[in-house]
Amino acid sequence: MNYCNKMGLFLKDHKQILEESIEKVLDNYKNDVNLIKENFDFIFREIENETYVLYLKYEEEFGRNALKLFAEYQIKNKIINNLDDFLNQSGDYFNLFDRFYLSIAQSRKARSGQSFEIITKKLFKILGYPFSEQIIINGKPDFLMPFEKHYRDNPMDCIIFTVKRTLRERWRQIISEGTRGLGFYLATIDQKITENQIREMLNHRIYIVCPKDIKIKYYINRINVISFNQFFKDHLDPAITRWKNNGVI
Repeated sequence: MNYCNKMGLFLKDHKQILEESIEKVLDNYKNDVNLIKENFDFIFREIENETYVLYLKYEEEFGRNALKLFAEYQIKNKIINNLDDFLNQSGDYFNLFDRFYLSIAQSRKARSGQSFEIITKKLFKILGYPFSEQIIINGKPDFLMPFEKHYRDNPMDCIIFTVKRTLRERWRQIISEGTRGLGFYLATIDQKITENQIREMLNHRIYIVCPKDIKIKYYINRINVISFNQFFKDHLDPAITRWKNNGVI
């Protein structure tokens, strides 16, 4: 990977891939804010899938060019005579290729962890929802709604919204990220949250926000597991109305 970078060969930036997938999906909804909001849960999943497809496309392109670059290097340095030699001796490079493709796969996993937050932020901005990002309060939640100043003035009137692709035991830190907030919302696409975890989060006033298809398939009767659209309709939009009526936003 480092040699490829030195030679000017890079895997396309993950944020660029995300922007490309978001633009492609939203174009199908004519960038209509109401339509995007109405179909938010489905759109979120569409963007995730499109991002994965695009990443594999650019990954394959990068891998193909990297192999070509490697073969040319071998020929240039007279390690082999031609491409036929390279193909005939490719088995000798198995360990090298294995490490190379492993590094690509690890890079993909690391980038996917960032996707969830970036997609959420982009869509929130498109819908015009007010928030401050990564503000240090007791912890550092991803989104503080409506914004930091109002939290400093009236924390009980604010929404703490954190994004974690998978939970494990990391959800516990949200308890320290806004102990005085109106509500704590943890967005995830984790499909393996246990019954005990869900119950414990309920006891701590934490709502789990996930795409509708995940809620229906895995958490249908869990009262503190809601879809994004439920979050908008029953939690965020009423808060927006209150903030506007009180001159907060």
